Amino acid sequence: MAARIVTVFGGSGFIGRYLVQRLARHGWIVRVAVRRPDRALFLKPMGAVGQITPVAASLRHEGSVVAAVAGAQAVVNLVGILYGNFAAIHVEGAARVARAVRAAGARAFVQMSALGAAADSPAEYGRSKAAGEQAVREVFPAAAIVRPSIVFGPEDDFFNRFATMARFAPALPLIGGGKTLFQPVYVGDVADALLRLVEDPATAGKTYELGGPRVLSFRALMQLMLHEIGRRRLLLPMPFGLASLMAFFLELPSNLVGALPPLRGAVPAPPLTQDQVQMLRRDSVVTSGALTLEDLGINPTALEMVVPAYLARYRRGGRFVTPVNS
Repeated sequence: MAARIVTVFGGSGFIGRYLVQRLARHGWIVRVAVRRPDRALFLKPMGAVGQITPVAASLRHEGSVVAAVAGAQAVVNLVGILYGNFAAIHVEGAARVARAVRAAGARAFVQMSALGAAADSPAEYGRSKAAGEQAVREVFPAAAIVRPSIVFGPEDDFFNRFATMARFAPALPLIGGGKTLFQPVYVGDVADALLRLVEDPATAGKTYELGGPRVLSFRALMQLMLHEIGRRRLLLPMPFGLASLMAFFLELPSNLVGALPPLRGAVPAPPLTQDQVQMLRRDSVVTSGALTLEDLGINPTALEMVVPAYLARYRRGGRFVTPVNS
């Protein structure tokens, strides 16, 4: 039986590492296409010797994308950004991968999008994700598209970020009053869904919206987090306008440096951007009638089954202390 090869763009990221592990377990030869292969070497022990290989590729460089997918039977594009040139990555980059997939004759292509992707989204992030979906489907109509809500897990940038803030800050901001609704989905469930889309031809050309078993407001998520780490903090409602103004000043250093090509990338991404504020104007929940995890045979994992274990390290006194708010 010929070896099955799959290329995963962005495979060293939060979701990618879980997917790569599952693909290896299912016998795939995995190419992890990333800008810095040296930073993806930690993935190699997840498979047999030679089964997982990091390769250099950038969605901005057509030649590297073509080389990364050559001979692959399946391709997954997980690359996404929350700050920067959205069109270059979410639209042009996704289309570049789709063209390479078609030219390579791959059977399956899975494109990662996001809940809230829409041409009329108030955020450039959401508009670019929608344009990326359209660009991919125009080139490769059989592509399967995945739209997750907030993804949680041990390495997430949501609960970990706010738990870190809560260790030092007396208050946490609730942008828009904390009323935005989310349907957090476990990273392991997302990886299982991606694996099924890679392996099941019946999913080709379909769009799946991935959410967990509960819909919670931003305020409720912060309350859950604070309970698990045993800390009391003021949850301070912040109007969208004020949050956008604050984000403007947080973005200012990056924007000024970004205008100077030699210094581009010298300043880290801001902790909050104006576009992220705009994203919070719309809920991130699964649409009624959409294809979901259940349609892929996956029972969504509850927040309470996973979050306490990895938030325990933020408790005052350590992970073995019972979480009593203080």
